[in-house]
Order: sequence, then C-alpha cells, then structure tokens
Amino acid sequence: MTSAAPLKVLSVASEAFPLVKTGGLADVVGALPGALSPHGVATTTLIPGYPLVGRAVKGARVVHRWTDLMGVEARLLSARLGTHPLLVLDAPALFARAGGLYGADDDWHRFAALSRAAADVADAMRFDLLHAHDWQAAMAPAYLRYRAAGSRPIPSVMTVHNIAFQGQFDAEVFAELDLPDAAYGIDGVEYYGGVGFLKAGLQSADAITTVSPTYAAEIREGRFGMGLEGLIETRRDHVQGIVNGIDPAVWNPDSDPALPTRYTARALGRRKLNKRGVEAMFGLDRGDGPIFTVISRLTWQKGMDVLVRCLDELVMLGGRLALLGSGDAHLEAAFLAAAARHPGRIGVTIGYDEPLSHLLQGGADAILIPSRFEPCGLTQLYGLAYGCVPIVARTGGLADTVIDANEAALAAGVATGFQHGETDYHTLAHAIRRAIAAYARPDLWCTIQRNGMRADFSWAQSGRRYADLYKSLTGTA
Repeated sequence: MTSAAPLKVLSVASEAFPLVKTGGLADVVGALPGALSPHGVATTTLIPGYPLVGRAVKGARVVHRWTDLMGVEARLLSARLGTHPLLVLDAPALFARAGGLYGADDDWHRFAALSRAAADVADAMRFDLLHAHDWQAAMAPAYLRYRAAGSRPIPSVMTVHNIAFQGQFDAEVFAELDLPDAAYGIDGVEYYGGVGFLKAGLQSADAITTVSPTYAAEIREGRFGMGLEGLIETRRDHVQGIVNGIDPAVWNPDSDPALPTRYTARALGRRKLNKRGVEAMFGLDRGDGPIFTVISRLTWQKGMDVLVRCLDELVMLGGRLALLGSGDAHLEAAFLAAAARHPGRIGVTIGYDEPLSHLLQGGADAILIPSRFEPCGLTQLYGLAYGCVPIVARTGGLADTVIDANEAALAAGVATGFQHGETDYHTLAHAIRRAIAAYARPDLWCTIQRNGMRADFSWAQSGRRYADLYKSLTGTA
C-alpha cells in the first residue's frame, strides 16, 4: 500500500458477486476492490437494489435521497461488499420486481437511472474516477461528460465485457434521458438513428478497456466489433486489454468447500473422488475414461451448436460429458436429446448452480469452451486452477490464457490445454481427439494439469494495470 491517500474510485455495474450474479461480469466486479486495494486504490461499488440485494443489505444506512431521479423516487444505501464499501441504488419502481435482471421493456429507464445516479454520486461524494462496466452502466461517462460547464472534472473508464450486448433503444427515449440536445449526435449517444448506451460510454469515457488484449484487437474488426468497430478504431489510442483474474479465495481446489475432496497440484490423485461425485450427480457410468464438462450459456456465441454435432464422436471415442447450463431452447433440447441417446455417457443439468460448477471443475477432466468469440472467459481460468484441462477456441481471452499442447509447447513443458481454430465441426472434433489421445498418456496429462494449476491468474498483475491506468488519468501516477 502506498503512503499517499488512496485513490477513490466508484465502480458501477448491474451485478456483483456474491450479492447478485448472472455471469462473469459479477465475478469481475466483485473481485476488483480487493485486487485494487494493494495498489493504493479504494473502490466503492454501486449496484441496483434488486430484491435479492435489498434482502442482503436490509437495515443499511440511507446516505442520500432523490425525490426525482429520472421520474422516480430513490435512496442510496451504504453497505459492504465483503470488506469493501458498497452503495445500493434503492429505486423500487425500477428494480424491485421479480424475474431476471434484464430484458424488461423499460431497461433503458432502469439503467439510465443507475448511470445518472452514478454521475451524481461521483460528484457529490468527491470520487476521483468513475469506472463503468458494460452497457448497463455505460451512460455514466456520458452524464459526466454533459454536466454543466464548470463542474469538477471526473475522469472515467469504460470496460467492455462483451461488445455484443450494447443497450440499443429507440430514439424516442432520448427526450427522457435528461441530457442536452447536443448529446444526440454521432459523437454523442446517437447510434444508427436510435440511442446506444454502450456507444455513448465508448464515445465519452477517457479510457476504454476490454477484458483481454486479444479481444481489444479483435473488436477493431467487423467480425467482432458488432457495428462499433469504427468507433473503436477511431479511439484506438484510448483502448487497452487487461485480462480478467480469478479470486483464489473463492476458486482454490485446496480449500473449496464445494468439493468432496480437496487437492493440490502435488496431490492430483485425490481428484478421482470428485470425479466419482460428478458421475453420481450426472448419472454417468463409472469409469476411468475422460469426463468432459461444459459450464456455459447454451448459445451460438458459445459454439454450442457445433458441440452438439460432435457429441456422438466424443462418446464413440470413449469420452463422457457432464453439462451445466441454460440458454436457447433448441440447444437445450438438443443436449437433452443427446443425453437420452447416450444414457450413462452424457448427463445434462439445465440451469445454473454455483456449487455444482465448482464440483465440475474439481472432478471433470477437461472443460470444453468452443466459443466463436470470447472477450475473456473465466471458466477456462477456473479450469486451469483446478486441473480441469481447457479445450478452447483460439479467440479473445481464450487465446491469451491457454497454451496449446502443440509439439513445441510440449517439448518446452509449458502446455496448459488445447486450442482449435475457427469454431466448426472439424476443428472442434480434432481438438477433442487430441485431448483424448493426451489423456491416454497419464504422465503427459498430469503435466498439462500441473502446468495450468501453477500458472498465476490471480488479480495481482491485472489489479496493478487497472491502478496504473486510474493514476495516469487522475495525474497521480
């Protein structure tokens, strides 16, 4: 910790682990305060007051009230996210409702209010910098940018966790956003004749980060930029990729309470008891052959349509599959049909279960991640930490974090998994065959497992890079 007063950063997001989570965004937002603290950064996290969050912070102190926050009453509650400060936007008209976090007709209103509140809080509570995550918080840098002339300058960082999700809305909502008319333009919030929340954040922020270096380069191309590649290209000098980390306090096979048997890289034999647990939970035949796992949204982006086509071959080669996930109805049905076609060889659980995901990482032999694009990915990092060997597409953060078991990497003793090229049947099936061949050589397989487990994917290095960025923007470097 530096001797100077810590830099005060407001981190704004739509979810944060362990309070509320739909995906990796929550893990990152929840881990950042701890990652930044050793580098002289004091992070306060601001999230919406969903019912689950409200119950967790019941009795929290009210530190501010809005009588008219974009047309609704709201309170700001002060609580804790682990050992770090947490602010909760308690706006019942917007967030106190059943169902999923996203997909409501008034999402523009809900998350514009979150962003507007963030800008108000950053100013009133004298934060040094605002860090916005994904489209749900992306209007915050825009609200800072279009404040009244003479306002205290507050720099902002916009992090893109997945550029495919952009928060695009009809032009009619602009009149309700409490922004000056000048903000509706190509260099403001206007996007293809409507309002683009992520576009506004990318245009307005002082710096843009993505969650891996490769993804930062990829989104400058049409195939990955999802219509925003031109903007990213014009702001390329403000863009950098900082790979996500994982929290070893949560993801550690030597201390994980979700595992029947804990283990280390030096005691990999203990994993077999966890493998028996996976077999029991997913109705798989007991055996010594490899168990592949999938822990994923079942979507086109994740390459799940291609994986379905490879399952018959995977089983024919002696593999088994344990899948945990949900998503597109036709893909859920296809995996369930494969399980019915191969009883005892394929087990499928539709939904998400955090402890079960830990068991799969600690008991399955390999994890399949054939994504067509993947900004960073966390499941491959969990797999590396747990000796669950990743089989991944060569894209985004997957390419940055997994070292392919090619001849050169094997000879050098550095391989940590298997990569394949563009996601299609032939490349994925070939990667599965390579993995099964390596699994048949126990000493080689253990070496690959241990290499991954010894790699450092904690937040230490990434936390320092974020802190350095913050300090450069605030002139405190």
